[in-house]
Amino acid sequence: MAETTRSDPMTNGPVVVGTDGSDHATRAVRWAVGEAVARGQVLRMVYATATHGAVYLSPEDVRAIDGMAADVLDEAAALVHGLAPELRVTAHVCERGTAECLLDEAGSGAMIVVGSRGRGGFASLLVGSDSLKVAASSPVPVTVVPGGTDRRPTGVVMVAARDSRDEAPLRAAARLAERRGARLEVLSAWVLLQNVGSMATVFSGADLDRIASDQAAATARLVAEVSRDFPGLTVTERVARVGSVAEALVTASSGADMIVIGARRRPHSIGSPLGGVTHAVLHHAPCPVVLVPHR
Repeated sequence: MAETTRSDPMTNGPVVVGTDGSDHATRAVRWAVGEAVARGQVLRMVYATATHGAVYLSPEDVRAIDGMAADVLDEAAALVHGLAPELRVTAHVCERGTAECLLDEAGSGAMIVVGSRGRGGFASLLVGSDSLKVAASSPVPVTVVPGGTDRRPTGVVMVAARDSRDEAPLRAAARLAERRGARLEVLSAWVLLQNVGSMATVFSGADLDRIASDQAAATARLVAEVSRDFPGLTVTERVARVGSVAEALVTASSGADMIVIGARRRPHSIGSPLGGVTHAVLHHAPCPVVLVPHR
C-alpha cells in the first residue's frame, strides 16, 4: 500500500454502519462489509433506538424495542458472516439518536456507512433526515448507500476535484480505488459565473479559453501531486465547463461504483450545513456517495 506524504483522510480505522433491518440499511451493511474487508478492520454495527428520554415509553416498551433491535443486529451479523466469515464484527444497541450513536461509535479514523432511508417511526434509523444529519456533522468520511436494484460493478471510483482545496477527497478516492484495484476517474466540473446571468457575455472567447486553461492546470497539478503517492493506480482526469455541477456529477456517477465528493459545509447556521451540490448528489446519484470532510 502506498505511503502518502500528507494526512490521509481514508485511514485504517473501523467501519461503522447503522442498520434498522430495512432494505436500504441492509444495502448499507453489504457495502460496509466490503470496505471493512478492504481495510482489514472490524465492522461495528449500530442500531439507534432513540429511546433515551422518551417519557411516553414505558419500561416494557423500551425492553421490547431493545429486543427488536437485538434481533435485527443478529440477522445483520448472520448476513455479514455469510459474506465475509473471517471479518470481525461487533453489534451495539444505542438508546440515543442516529447521529449521536454513529459518531460516538466511530471515533477518529473511521468511516461511517448509512443507508439513504430507513423504516421511519419513533425507533427509526437512517430516514432521509438522519442520513443528512450524519453527513452534515461527521468529522470522518461518511458513505451514503442508495436503495434500488444492485448494479453491475464498473471497476471505477469517481471523484469530484478541481484544485488544491479538494486534496482530501482526491486522496480518499485514490485510497478507495487502490484497495479495490479500481480505476480512478477525476472529474473537474466548473460553471462560469453561474449567478451573474447575462453579465457573463462581457467575457471574450480568449477570456473563456484562459479561464478554462487555468482550471485545467489547477486540476492537473492536484492530480499529479496525489498520483505520485499512488504509483500503481490508473488515473484519468476530465475538466468540463458545465451548466450545472450537480447534474454533471450525477450523470457521470452512473458509470462508477462510487463517487467521492468533499463535504463543503457552510459556516453559518441558516439552513442545512451541506451545500446544494452535495444535496443533489446525495439524492440522485445511483451509486454510493462518499463524503469526505475538508480539512
